[in-house]
Amino acid sequence: MRDPVEGISPEEAIGDVDAPLVALESQFLALIAELNRNGENLTQSDEYLTARDEALLARLDPVERAIIGTPAYTMKGLSVKARHLAYVLSEYWEAPIDQIGWEGRAVRLLVEAICNVASTPLIRER
Repeated sequence: MRDPVEGISPEEAIGDVDAPLVALESQFLALIAELNRNGENLTQSDEYLTARDEALLARLDPVERAIIGTPAYTMKGLSVKARHLAYVLSEYWEAPIDQIGWEGRAVRLLVEAICNVASTPLIRER
């Protein structure tokens, strides 16, 4: 159903509401990929890699804070937040679910449920 005043449907109107979160996730994933590439390049000195990683982490911090601080309005936005949480708390995915504590199990099951409903995979690299 289209709104005669605006000329768009309610679904279209909210479609871009989480665009800022999706853009933040793209930045986050790009920085994470760069961090992972640095870890694979062992031919460079440890000092160079550490300085480069620290610079990347400094760029990553405001992106992560923005993901945390930006409200989600749709399943797409909520899945961005869930995927970020799974990355930050990746230790909850390191053991079988029956071998992690109650809090970890609750977080893991909630994140996996959100990602399942939103049809988005978890970020598994750390």
